[in-house]
Amino acid sequence: MKIDGGVGVYAGTGSLNAGEAARTQEELGYDGLWAAETSHDPFISLALAAEHTERVELGTSIVVAFGRTPMDLAITANDLQLLSKGRFLLGLGSQIKPHIEKRFSMPWSHPAPRMREFILAMRAIWDSWHNGTKLDFRGDFYTHTLMTPFFNPGPSEFGAPKVFLAGVGELMTEVAGEVCDGFLAHAFSTPRYFREKTIPAIERGLKKAGRARGDFEVTCPGFMVIATTDEELEKAAAGVRQQIAFYGSTPAYRPVLELHGWGDLQTELNTMSKRGEWVEMGKLITDDILSEFAIVGRPDDLPKQVAARYGGLADRMSYGLRGGRNQDIVDELRAI
Repeated sequence: MKIDGGVGVYAGTGSLNAGEAARTQEELGYDGLWAAETSHDPFISLALAAEHTERVELGTSIVVAFGRTPMDLAITANDLQLLSKGRFLLGLGSQIKPHIEKRFSMPWSHPAPRMREFILAMRAIWDSWHNGTKLDFRGDFYTHTLMTPFFNPGPSEFGAPKVFLAGVGELMTEVAGEVCDGFLAHAFSTPRYFREKTIPAIERGLKKAGRARGDFEVTCPGFMVIATTDEELEKAAAGVRQQIAFYGSTPAYRPVLELHGWGDLQTELNTMSKRGEWVEMGKLITDDILSEFAIVGRPDDLPKQVAARYGGLADRMSYGLRGGRNQDIVDELRAI
């Protein structure tokens, strides 16, 4: 299992010192570093990280695909692949309809088929650059038929970057297995949902494409409540409860709660979110719900809990612990 950390705002370091943070984590022995798109652009943090590291893989977890076009991301991802000398991982996510339409002012329809076509369009663009293939992609959602020499960066020794896709629903997860190099399991996913819904959907996608599981990576960025004192543990738990409540309010994620018999909770959280009751929502996340979604305990508990939850299923695990025990945790996780 590969062990991943984070850079930029995702890791709470701030994008301006992402390079230093990345170098430190590479020295600790992390295999990969991910940057999220929240209130800052993840590509800036990863560009800095690429300049300050030599070995670790660098990826977006996630960047919003539907807020851009296939050409936009093909260019940016190709540049980061060059800058990192072949270490870039393009992690994509769909976001949800209100954000795409109201925040990005972009079209929304049929997310799983659209995402499949988005990724295939990017691959067609990269193929035109790296292999000299005529660009002639014509789909239901995207059309790319023009590529002149002035806008063609040409081939590189590193080739196109790997593409990872995040998802919760089975249709999107199946798309990942069919057309991507890896899957980013959403933090809002319990071990039971992962085993009963996620893995089977990935396998169906792989079967469609005639691919083997060994050609595909699965990463799990789970919620973690890890602290050395009871006071710190409770404070960390309060923050994770609010995160779980935020995701739980989203209708698209209802199947996860329904699998555990908590479907009514999604309705209640959604209603509260519309009233702006974000803090109060977290109070509905009981200890039982918290323990299903998050690893809770002392630092020494982390490796065994990771192995129990995802052993034999995940190829890489990402977490963002801070403090002096990072090296110990990395060593213990690697041993397991």
